[in-house]
Amino acid sequence: MSQPSTPSIAASPWWDRARHADRRPLLLARNRAQRAIRDWLESEDFIEVDPAALVVSPGNEAHLHAFVTEQIGSDDERRPMYLHTSPEFAMKKLLAAGEERIFSFAHVWRNREQTIQHSPEFTMLEWYRAGQDYQVLFHDCARYLALAAEAAGAELFRHGDRSCDPYAAPDIVSVAQAFTEFAGIDLLATCDGGDTDAAALRAQVQAQGISLADDDTWSDMLSRVLIEKVEPHLGHGRPLILDRYPTAEAALARRSVSDPREAERFELYACGVELANGFGELTDPAEQRRRFLLEMDEKHRVYGERYPLDEDFLAALSFMPPASGCALGFDRLVMLATGAPRISEVVWTPLSE
Repeated sequence: MSQPSTPSIAASPWWDRARHADRRPLLLARNRAQRAIRDWLESEDFIEVDPAALVVSPGNEAHLHAFVTEQIGSDDERRPMYLHTSPEFAMKKLLAAGEERIFSFAHVWRNREQTIQHSPEFTMLEWYRAGQDYQVLFHDCARYLALAAEAAGAELFRHGDRSCDPYAAPDIVSVAQAFTEFAGIDLLATCDGGDTDAAALRAQVQAQGISLADDDTWSDMLSRVLIEKVEPHLGHGRPLILDRYPTAEAALARRSVSDPREAERFELYACGVELANGFGELTDPAEQRRRFLLEMDEKHRVYGERYPLDEDFLAALSFMPPASGCALGFDRLVMLATGAPRISEVVWTPLSE
């Protein structure tokens, strides 16, 4: 698979003829991967949907940052609107309306994100299965890895000096197990249901020589340990499912029936790169409202802003069946399958760097 190779081409705009010729094989592999995944989902009786991108609420997770715009009505009244950070709310409304298996290749927007693995606008593959356990999604994820590899003609996924066999069944490790193995931290000992003990976690983290800020919350500390000590070890040699996040880190997921400190949330990793985030979906509107308000309180504390709640979404949860759902970063998947050095190389018209 051809990749951008020379500094002169890499420094050129994406529409430069020579650079486009260098990127074109990667982009055609992207098209093949998307077609293969779409065909497989349709063979599994999924229906493709096309959620609107303009929304009243972009999502209510503390550290997600939306693009803000404005709707001007025929009466000249101005109303703040947002570009969605995920099609999740719209797709769950479709489940409430009676759909059972749906998917979308949706363009989504997230502010404060532009690195070799992040683009402010990217393509998210999101899919839902009504009435099925969330662990079924593990098999879906494994299938996408193989389909993308086949489309790119790749035996291995590669990113930097890391590689991963996309045809191997993913390892499955709980978040608690990963924290014990890679960071020497007993994470669940700092949890009590959905409540957390920041002082207890701080003591463990500092004992491992990890530096912290004085105002780091329990969630901040978890993220710091995850990024510094855990994620670099995930998905080497074969894919890995990081399963059962603490309930406090799973605002949209059901609690685990086996341990209320954990939730039905997982992430998929390959080559140390997070590719997907899935849930056994929470359908209790009162509990969802409570969690969203906590998230928005934290957002206001850290960033001085909050996003409105989507009241239609909360109302629809009362009618939504039990379901599992997952969001996968399609551009990242293609980046690993083609061995591209950065995500912008596999986007047809990337934002200028």
